[in-house]
Amino acid sequence: MSSHVLGNQDAEASQAAWTPEMLGQNQPHSARMYDFYLGGKTNYPIDRAAAAQVIAVYPGIMICARNNRAFMQRATRLLANRGVRQWLDIGTGIPTSPNLHEIAQSIAPEARVVYVDNDPIVLAYSRALLTSTAEGRTAYVEANILEPESILRALGLVRTLDLTQPVALSLNAVMHFVPDDQDPYGIVRRLMDALPRGSALALSHCTPDFDPATWRKVTEVYIANGTHVQFRSRVDVERFFEGLELVEPGVEVPHRWHPAEAGGTRMSVTGPTDADISLYAGVAFKR
Repeated sequence: MSSHVLGNQDAEASQAAWTPEMLGQNQPHSARMYDFYLGGKTNYPIDRAAAAQVIAVYPGIMICARNNRAFMQRATRLLANRGVRQWLDIGTGIPTSPNLHEIAQSIAPEARVVYVDNDPIVLAYSRALLTSTAEGRTAYVEANILEPESILRALGLVRTLDLTQPVALSLNAVMHFVPDDQDPYGIVRRLMDALPRGSALALSHCTPDFDPATWRKVTEVYIANGTHVQFRSRVDVERFFEGLELVEPGVEVPHRWHPAEAGGTRMSVTGPTDADISLYAGVAFKR
């Protein structure tokens, strides 16, 4: 698996070089479907058609996506406020402002962030991920989460992060795209093993717990469109945090996970149901 270290000019040149075929516009992609759920514009008719199939069986998918995005923002704020200054964000997806580094650097301008994805459309638009403060730094690495060693050895990571200092591993809505036969727990363990004490894991994961019948249909849609998925129970999501110290309230649906962390304003106690969101999220530290 190749990796790329891109600066702003490199990213612009890369985007200009992509053809529709190279961007994979002949088949739906989960990152572009997620962009559509968020109301973004970096998606194509084939992605929108697949997304419409998901929406038909699970209308709450857009609520789920927005809550996942809100969790990322709150988790990043919490970690920055607790002294974390480095992030490794895998499964970055289409750039959507505010990006993780914008949130982290708004609290700690010196924060450093490495983004990782293997979708060519993310690479093509990665210049939006490289708008770092002068004090901090960002980099984009093209690599596959199924090959954690290639991520850890990537030049962009080595040049940007100091692995002797704490790093937050950010895995937002990505591990349900890694079925059990691809060793998802081993992948997360290998990545966390490479990080020192004081590092953290921030992870969110879709679940069928609140509406199993609907999520069986969602699984069928994704698989029919060429994307393998495995949505997991709370117990199975908690396994990703084994050996780590969970931040209260532990693994929780995201609208109940630190609702006051959103810019210091407490979120409303009313809103979507757990079944609408069907997502678990948590943050844990390596002690």
